[in-house]
Amino acid sequence: MQDVHKLETMLQEDGIVFLTYGGFLTQPLIVAMTDALEKEAESSDLSMKVSHNIFTVFIELSQNMMNYSKKMEKEGVDPKGLILVGKNSAGEYYVMSQNILDEDDKNKIEPKLKLLTKSTKDEIKKLYREIRKNGSQAHEKGGGIGFYEIAKRCEKISYEFQKIENGKYYFKFKGIVGKN
Repeated sequence: MQDVHKLETMLQEDGIVFLTYGGFLTQPLIVAMTDALEKEAESSDLSMKVSHNIFTVFIELSQNMMNYSKKMEKEGVDPKGLILVGKNSAGEYYVMSQNILDEDDKNKIEPKLKLLTKSTKDEIKKLYREIRKNGSQAHEKGGGIGFYEIAKRCEKISYEFQKIENGKYYFKFKGIVGKN
């Protein structure tokens, strides 16, 4: 019950939540959640740019969780995770996710995330164009071009790796998409 209290506190601090989901992720479920986000965007009168950025970040993070989440007790993919889309008290829209990664995947994506959090918007766009042009990370497992796409569309990104057991980590990610 303590975890539910933590979630309630976080939601109160972070403002309005449009969508929250925790559990197994599948492609049809991601499509259904995207449809729900589209309806929310229409009813909230979100600008086209903000709503498109929210959808892109949401889809990229959902796909990452679906494809790369690890089980706590055994090796293998376990497409479970937690994803939230909301608006904080400052009026900024955000997308948050959490899933379990193994140490290999952590070691692949952490340098990219460190680079992206230090880079300016122009630097991120330049890196993105270079990667698209040479195609070196287009379909790379464990955080290829997707994080560059997310960083391009966010005002700010933050992340955390929390060690849990047997070389596994909770990977927590938050992207501030911007204001309407």
